[in-house]
Amino acid sequence: MDSKIEIRKVEKRDLDIVYNLICELEDEILDFGIFKEIFDENISNPRNLYLLAENDKEGLGFISFHTQKLLHHCGLVGEIQEFFIHKNHRGKGIGKKLIEKIILFADQNNLKSIEVTTNRKRVENVLIYENLGFTLSHNKFTIYK
Repeated sequence: MDSKIEIRKVEKRDLDIVYNLICELEDEILDFGIFKEIFDENISNPRNLYLLAENDKEGLGFISFHTQKLLHHCGLVGEIQEFFIHKNHRGKGIGKKLIEKIILFADQNNLKSIEVTTNRKRVENVLIYENLGFTLSHNKFTIYK
């Protein structure tokens, strides 16, 4: 039986856990120095919410949520930037718990909307997001340089 799952704000001491989860999400080894610099900046920004799901043994999942004021919404909106549950812990409601915390934060801060983008190669995520209450309402275009 799994240990009790805790959802909490990410702290500086969680750098290695988050780094490993994000490298697994992206299926590559990211530059640790650059990652640490961005991590420290992002978790210290009060407009961002970074959450970790863990049990007494390990980090199970992670979500990062950035907010900003947008003219076309006349208010604050949020976007999930990274969202990952370790493959051994999927289907246990951990992702739902993380999303519920994001929704609570959005409600408490009067956000107009919560957005999430998923890479086309992760086709299974569309159904996951729909099951979590999201609707497919936009297209996102990207130029890589």
